[in-house]
Order: sequence, then structure tokens, then C-alpha cells
Amino acid sequence: MTVRDEHIIESNKSINIRPFGFRDKFGYMCGDLGNCFILGLVNSFLMIYYTNVLGISGVIVGSLYFVTKLFDAFVDVAVGRLCDTSKLTAKGRFNPWVSRMKYPFCAVAVLLFLPFVSEFSYTAKIIYICGSYFVYGALLSTVNIPYGAMSAAISSNPADRVSLSTYRSIGSAIGGGATGFFIPILMYTTLVDGSQVISGERFLWISIGCSVLAFIFLTLTCQLTTERVRVETKGSVPISVLLKGLLRNKAMIVLVIVDLLIVINQGLSGTNMTYLFNDYFHNKEAMSVALLFTFGSLVLLAPSASWLTKRFGKKEASVGALLFSVGMYLVMYFCHITDAKTYLVFLFLATLGAGLFNLMIWAFMTDVCDYHQYVTGDREDGTVYGVNFFARKVGQACAGAIGGFMLAIIGYQSSSTGGMVQSSAVQENIYMMANLLPALCLFLAAITLIYFYPLNRKQTLKMEETLNKLNGISK
Repeated sequence: MTVRDEHIIESNKSINIRPFGFRDKFGYMCGDLGNCFILGLVNSFLMIYYTNVLGISGVIVGSLYFVTKLFDAFVDVAVGRLCDTSKLTAKGRFNPWVSRMKYPFCAVAVLLFLPFVSEFSYTAKIIYICGSYFVYGALLSTVNIPYGAMSAAISSNPADRVSLSTYRSIGSAIGGGATGFFIPILMYTTLVDGSQVISGERFLWISIGCSVLAFIFLTLTCQLTTERVRVETKGSVPISVLLKGLLRNKAMIVLVIVDLLIVINQGLSGTNMTYLFNDYFHNKEAMSVALLFTFGSLVLLAPSASWLTKRFGKKEASVGALLFSVGMYLVMYFCHITDAKTYLVFLFLATLGAGLFNLMIWAFMTDVCDYHQYVTGDREDGTVYGVNFFARKVGQACAGAIGGFMLAIIGYQSSSTGGMVQSSAVQENIYMMANLLPALCLFLAAITLIYFYPLNRKQTLKMEETLNKLNGISK
């Protein structure tokens, strides 16, 4: 056992900390529940707000997403390092970050949807969306990175970490499902002629409601969770040494690539579903159900996650689930479904496969953090999460850019009056995008996991046994 490991154990002995329990799991669930009230709003509906309320072209919106997310990716790594080197407090290292930064994060979500901006000049609109979205992305990092790293600090027990990952995914499903279901119902207003258009004023009230809920649940996270793995900072580490250690973490590198593809799929799916049901099926009720499926599948799969992990392993179960989703999306594309209800049945099956991987992703991340210690001897959870979120932000950047540019390529017409009827050719191309792009992303993710991810079930158990001995943890 190293001097550092002895210090971890001795530090925890000197503090009277309650045992891990349901309070921690529920509290940690509240964090992603709160985050997803804002993320569900922004990721699925901000682009259609920009194009159909502010009248910004898809090319400009796609470019904004790409540049901003690339900037945010570097912010993620910087925040991760700040978390790892920040002072250890009575609340731990990561909890205080969430506690402080939830205030500006929730406030900026409202600033993204100010309806009077539609009266600005086109140049002023672009300045507004660029400035507000840049600030939003940076503040998101200051909440999401410490929140993610907190799971490894709440408990060192692998079973506890799987339960935290599962509860986090349930929180994500509830928050994302609620926004996906209710926002399409609430965001339209009826004109004098009886037609329904997207309302900027309604989006303002929706953003206020989502921000208030996010603040409440993030507060619960800070109050209910306890960080038990308390490691004093060991001082600044040279960048060369840090990079060398990260490059040795093959599991992290591969998961970064897979997560990049999964996030591209998530971003495109949320956006594409919005346009698909708005412009192809012309069915806002079906849009609500479709966006609810995307997140609701996590709740249905949650009870089986632990069994699947123990029976097959995270890698093995995830690969099978991803390939199943690929098959469903290809079936939907080649069958060319025109009935919204029939499409929803196949979409539900497709989301089950991708949903299982999303349910396990945070358990993957704790394995990657452990693998980093396994190959380097150091715990750098904040930095590892920062690098992972770097990939997620790049994925979001690519998804935003691809979505925006694809809309321009297929000839989608923007509007500042709530939307306009698209040509039949554009509608057909929207259908193609909504099915082939997810199939491609999920197939590439599955192949990458199969051939390159080093931690199968057997190797994960071996690593766990080694780290338990190293950290003085008895099973």
C-alpha cells in the first residue's frame, strides 16, 4: 500500500461519516434529475427555438453549436483539474462546486429564451445567441464535472457505484422524459386562423419552470450526498506527467471515442425527433411520446441493469444492446413508415438498446477511474471525468453542427413566425436523417467497444480485486 493510500484510509477514519445508503442514491439521482430539466430543454428544443422563433438559419446555428462546444470541451478539462486540486472541505471536494455554481447555471438557462430577442436585428440576434450560449456552456461544466466525479468519492465499493450509476440514469430519464413529454405540448400557441405555431413567450415560462426545478433538485443533491473517499491534493502535477498518465489509460481513450459517438447520436436524435414529428408526421402529441420514449426506456431497463452486468458484463451487454438498436433503426428506414403510431412502436424498441448503454455509462466511468489508478497509481477522478466530458462536448458540437448543416443541405426553411410548411422532398430527407444517422453512430460505437475496450467482465473483476488489496478494502 502506498503512502497516499494510507492517507486516504487514515483521513476517513478521522471523520465520523454515516454509512452509504438510500439517502446517497436518492440524492445523487436528484443531481441528474435537476440537470436534465435544463439539458432536456436546451438539447432538444433550443435549435428549433432559434430556427422557428428567432429565424436564424440552420448553418449559423450549427456553426454556433460546433464552435461553442469545442470551447466548452476545454473548459471541462480545466474544471476537472480545478476540482482535483481544490481544497478538501468538510463537505468534500466536489459537493461545494455544485452548491456554488447552481445559482448562475440555472439563471443562464432562462436567458437563452428571452422572447423579445425576436425583435432584434439579425446581427443582434446572432450576437445574443452566441454570447448567451457560450456562457451557458461554461457554467454547465462547473456543475456537471464535479457532479460526475462525485460518484467515485461517495463510495469506493463497486456495487455502490453501480447503484449510483443506475439511480443517476433514472434521474436523467425522469428529467429528460418530463421535458420531452410536456414541452412539445406547452410550446405551441394557436393563431386566429386555428393554426398552431411555436411561441417564444411560452418558451420563456417553460425555461423559468425548468430552471426552478433544476435548482431545487441540485440543492437536494448537495444536502443528501456524502463524500467518503477524501483524498488530500498532492500538489500540482506537470502537464507532461498528467498527459502521460492519461495516455496509458486505454479504457478511458476507447470510452471517450464511444461516448463521442453516443453523444452525437443523442444530440441528433433529440433534434431530429423534434423536426420529424413537427414537419414529417405533423403530430405534436406523437413528438411528446417519442421524446418520452428516449428517456423512459431507462426507467424500464433500470431493474435489469445489475443482473445484466453480473451475468454478461458491462461491455458485453452494451454491445448486444447497441447492435439491437442499429437493427431497429434500419428496419424503420427501409419500411418507410408514414403512420406516427406505428413509427412510435419501432422507435420504442430502438431506444431500448441505446438506453441500456446510457444506463451503464456512469458505471463504465467509475471503472475507467479505477483503471487510471490501476495503471498509474493515482486517483485523478476529476481530470478523467473532465476528459470524458471533453469528448461529450465535442460530440455535442458535432451533433449540433451536423444537425444544422444537414437542415441547410436538405433545404429546410427557417422562420421567425413559428414555422412554415416544408416541401415533400425536405420532409423525406428529415425522415432519412432521423433513422440512418442514429444507425451509423450506434454501429460504430458497438464495433469500437468490441475490438478496443480492454475491460471485459473477467478483466474488470481482476482489476477490482487488485485495487481492493491496494486500497485496503475488504470484500
